Parts: sequence; structure tokens; C-alpha cells
Amino acid sequence: MVITVVAAAVAGLGGWFVGVPLYRPSLKSGERLGIDVSSHQGSIDWGRVRADGVSFAYLKATEGGTFDDSTFAANWRAADDAGIARGAYHFFTLCTTGILQAQHFLSVAAPDAASLPPAVDLELAGNCSARPAKADVRRELRAFTDAVESATGRPLVLYVGNDFQTAYGVDIDRPRWTPRWLRRPSGKWAIWQASGKGTVDGIAGPVDLDVAAAASAG
Repeated sequence: MVITVVAAAVAGLGGWFVGVPLYRPSLKSGERLGIDVSSHQGSIDWGRVRADGVSFAYLKATEGGTFDDSTFAANWRAADDAGIARGAYHFFTLCTTGILQAQHFLSVAAPDAASLPPAVDLELAGNCSARPAKADVRRELRAFTDAVESATGRPLVLYVGNDFQTAYGVDIDRPRWTPRWLRRPSGKWAIWQASGKGTVDGIAGPVDLDVAAAASAG
């Protein structure tokens, strides 16, 4: 019995590691498949990415008040050349004021009416060690949001990790980029991050897979 249970567990684990990278979310009418990338994905062949069914991409531009993603400029040009709708996102840090982060983001990802709406990534994982009070975080996030929206004339898309939401209860009413691996989320969302271990031709290694709701993300 023990051997059987262990064998079943091993088989299930093996199926997980084999199946998850091959997973592609089913698209409903009007929805589109996309990805989000940063320097972690290395060099990307965007022509092959487009041929593999990806029609939009969010590219990491900046983090905090000083960090620039080293692949952003090249990815921004190449994604457009491949016919992929592209947008820029910023990783929001708890160690820098919202206005300084907005200025930094806008200096790297200049407002572009032809691109997707800008997005901000709100997560505790990978953030700095500071954990300010809820009121302080909400104030700085609002300052970032107001500055970016004033410069671009477009609503910011909010990617809110579960850890960040639990800690700070983000209450800004904006289009949401909802992370929920392998299961379609309920409620209203603009973008669904369906997997963090996807496989896409033209990218070496795992990549986040996203779904744009009908009539959103370009």
C-alpha cells in the first residue's frame, strides 16, 4: 500500500512538472494570449513568439527609483517589429517615494499612445525589506498612480500579488491584472496571469502566460 501511494505521488508530481509548462489557457471569444517578460527571460526571438500565438506582451521597464531593466529597450523595439502589442510595467518598491518611482518609470517608458496602458507590479516577494504602515503605502501608491496617469492620460493597470493585497488592501479602482495559475479567476479582470511556468517558442526557459479580456490590452 505504501509503495502504491508513493508511486502515485511520484507520478502525480511528474505529471505536474511535465504538464504545467505545456499548459495554454483556453481563450473565450475576443480574448488574446500574451506574456510578461523581463531580463530574466534573456534574449527573445519575438518573431517566433508571435508565430506561437502570442499577440501582446508587457515588458518590465523599471523598478524603484533607479533600476532599469537591461532588456527593455531592445524588447520594446523588437516586439513592435514582430507585430506584438506591447506595454511597459514598473515594479513598485516600498523603499522609494511614489513620485520618484513615477518619474523614473516615465523617463524610461515614455508615454506612447500606440502602446498598451502602463502597468504597475505590486508584490512583497522580491521587494525591499521595509514594510511601511498601510496608510503610507497607499499614499505613495496613489502618488505614483496619479503621476503616471497624468502623464499618459490613461488608467494604470494594477498587478496585485496576493501577498501585497493581504498586507495593504489595495483599494484603488483600476483595471486589474489578476494572478491565478491554471484556473480562470471569477469577477472582473482586465488581464489574467494564468501561469508562471509557460513555454513559448522563441524564449528559453519559463515565462508568464497572460490572457487579455475581450476589448482590453489593445
